[in-house]
Amino acid sequence: MKTLIKNAQIVNEGQITKGHVLIEGEKIAEVLAMDFDTSALEESCEVVDVNNNYLMPGVIDDQCHFREPGLTHKANIHTESRAAVAGGTTSFMEMPNTVPNTLTQELLQDKYDIGAATSLANYSFYMGASNDNIEEVLKTDPKTVCGVKVFMGSSTGNMLVDNKETLEELFSKCKLLIAAHCEDETTIRANMAAYKEKYGEDVPIECHPEIRSEEACYLSSSLAIELAKKHNTRFHLFHLSTAKEIGLLENKTPLREKRITAEACIHHMWFSEEDYKTKGAFIKWNPAVKKASDRDAILQGVLDNYIDVIATDHAPHTVDEKLNTYFNSASGGPMVQHALVAMLEHYHNGKISLGRIVEKMSHAVADCFRIEDRGFIKAGQFADLVVVDIDNPWTVEKENLLYKCGWSPMEGYTFKSKVMQTFVNGHLVYNLGELDEDYRGQRMTFDH
Repeated sequence: MKTLIKNAQIVNEGQITKGHVLIEGEKIAEVLAMDFDTSALEESCEVVDVNNNYLMPGVIDDQCHFREPGLTHKANIHTESRAAVAGGTTSFMEMPNTVPNTLTQELLQDKYDIGAATSLANYSFYMGASNDNIEEVLKTDPKTVCGVKVFMGSSTGNMLVDNKETLEELFSKCKLLIAAHCEDETTIRANMAAYKEKYGEDVPIECHPEIRSEEACYLSSSLAIELAKKHNTRFHLFHLSTAKEIGLLENKTPLREKRITAEACIHHMWFSEEDYKTKGAFIKWNPAVKKASDRDAILQGVLDNYIDVIATDHAPHTVDEKLNTYFNSASGGPMVQHALVAMLEHYHNGKISLGRIVEKMSHAVADCFRIEDRGFIKAGQFADLVVVDIDNPWTVEKENLLYKCGWSPMEGYTFKSKVMQTFVNGHLVYNLGELDEDYRGQRMTFDH
């Protein structure tokens, strides 16, 4: 099966060039110049004329919670991979705090089996670490698993790793990339107690960034980075949320050589503490959305290469789970359908280039995780591609949401750009609003 994508503005490796892309089977066969005569090819190919729209590598999201198994009233791998593909995300890496927590090789394989059976996008799943499963963690295959996830802050189930000896052993022995949620639990608990004494159960949502504070983030991030440096561990700092933490990072080493990398999430570059007044618990995340100065510093940290990749931390909950008292309201929100178009708003506002968006959402993720044959538009790569109309406004409404939870913190916002088509492994899975529900993505592989 051959497909010819015609008349595209190809965004790849810092350049925008007009041309065509020839796909043979699952992979890119050739990237052709605009003046190449495609008439002979068109006789043997399925032709998709994208009419001068932008063609980008599919987004690779390195942090998602798709809630399966055990929490499928909120989401599942099938529903959220549909939303991902519709938003231009062709590959995702999913978190271990499902039920049961992914703390054994058998439970990890169960998730891969679900992915193979139900996911429209390509997939990988993190092995989870706890205070007492190091032997299981060390069995993880670096070729077929993206990394090990450590929660250095409270989370679902037996996944808070707060034992210093355990952390030392994990960082010293693990050969895979270790990715961590970093918030200091002692600091958070002390803040929670103080605010509960002041307000009882009726803590205002605006206090969330004070409870899950800058100090809590910095203490935990600095500890993790200290351990990584001590043991020369490949370490990835998830969802950086403060300007202060950027000072822990460096931007001189080429990404493929970096041992310590960091991620920014869409919501930490979009919202600020002012938005709690109108969005309330619908923008309650851990780590918290903080000051406008933090938001702006994070985007600048992305531009300056202190922060290496952009992700979503897509973490859906039901509306009922959100609309509760502060201590009982769930943290997290859905974002994977709107990640790319949200970053394209920053482009429209003159804050980031198209090439930089592609770098941070595709190229750099592939390089950081050493994903094999994905993340770029060049011959030999899997044809994971997204076509974007940069000037096609649309408004986020409940009717066009694909998240199982049925809501989005972006509701009511009119985006200027629209995803038109998404190819996964050369297959047109999303086309002008229609999804191929029968297609199944592939398990990603890695060159650790």
